[in-house]
Amino acid sequence: MKSLLWIIAAIAVAVGVVAAAMRSSAGYVQIVLPPYRIELSLVLAFVVLAAAFALAYLSLRVIAAMVSMPQQVREYREARRQRKAHEAITGALHEFFSGRYARAEKAAKSAMELGEQPGLAAMLAARAAHELRAYDRRDAYLAQGTTHLPSDDIMKVITHADLLLDERRATDALAVLQSQPQKHTAGLRLELKALQLAKDWEKALTVIDQLERRKVFDSEQAARLRRHALAEHLQRRAGDMDTLDEAWRKVPDAQRRDTVVAYAAAEGYVALHAGARAADIIERSLEQTWDSDLAGLYSDCAGNDAIRQIERAERWLQAQPHDASLLLMLGRLCAQQALWGKARNYIDASIAVEPTYHSHLTAARLHEQLGDAEAAQRHYRRSLDLALVKLGGRTTGIELTAV
Repeated sequence: MKSLLWIIAAIAVAVGVVAAAMRSSAGYVQIVLPPYRIELSLVLAFVVLAAAFALAYLSLRVIAAMVSMPQQVREYREARRQRKAHEAITGALHEFFSGRYARAEKAAKSAMELGEQPGLAAMLAARAAHELRAYDRRDAYLAQGTTHLPSDDIMKVITHADLLLDERRATDALAVLQSQPQKHTAGLRLELKALQLAKDWEKALTVIDQLERRKVFDSEQAARLRRHALAEHLQRRAGDMDTLDEAWRKVPDAQRRDTVVAYAAAEGYVALHAGARAADIIERSLEQTWDSDLAGLYSDCAGNDAIRQIERAERWLQAQPHDASLLLMLGRLCAQQALWGKARNYIDASIAVEPTYHSHLTAARLHEQLGDAEAAQRHYRRSLDLALVKLGGRTTGIELTAV
């Protein structure tokens, strides 16, 4: 429209200039169309030509506008649809991260219907439906996302696996993660979580190593996760001697000395009546790092060489004179060898350092063996009080009698 106005203005100026130039001229234009003859002044001829040109130009523009109108309408509608779709996906993201999941699902569904990044919109709608515990709708959105995304698309795989893990469906999540063409870091993190839920600790160890190499975990975090996985793996292998032996052989020497790992292995061997193996594991670990819980397990490993164990434990006591667990363990070892005086002294010392349910229960059983029913009852009562306190209860005043 601007160009038309400029043209009309230019013609008007030109006509004005020509008129001014020819004001003193008597020239004329003659048009002969037999049997007709038309004579016009030169100025009028210029005006007529200019008007004809303007009319022709205007007519052509109107015709062009009418011809292009359907295309313009289509472009307008498409632009409007794109604007609405963009607003829908943006609104869905805003509502989701604002915790308004119902609105987020509705907006994401609208964006999906409008064709605005339908794969992303489907995953967003699935996450919103999952938060609303609408699992049927969630699965439907995931299925719709499959039509817009490749089956191995990272976004789809991660979203699907993450939602399954939130339901604690570890096996299904692992199956989904197997479709990854490459080991994606976020996928590895989810795989580790799934393996932990599935209690597949041996494979979890491999994933922990991969994540540490990718700098997802620092050395301290990786060591903590590895320690837990090894301990759980050994506990699950403790039902059979050959299986436990095989699992223990695979543990690197440095990690065998870790107190948590050593405790799991020693506890397994104690349950399988292999006290000598358990004692050796405990001794090697405590040589490197002291741990009261691990030392407390040492009394369960008593075998044919119990005197040597007592002597070793007494050497530990020189370095850890105020360790209640060590004192209690020594008391148990001495009681097993009928060293009643030493046993009583060690148990009393343990109670003096830290009175616990276990120490009072051990003292009660010792006094039963010594025939002191009154002292046994007193320690039984105290052990019950401490157990109730530990469980969040309170002393009830119930008196226990020796059995």
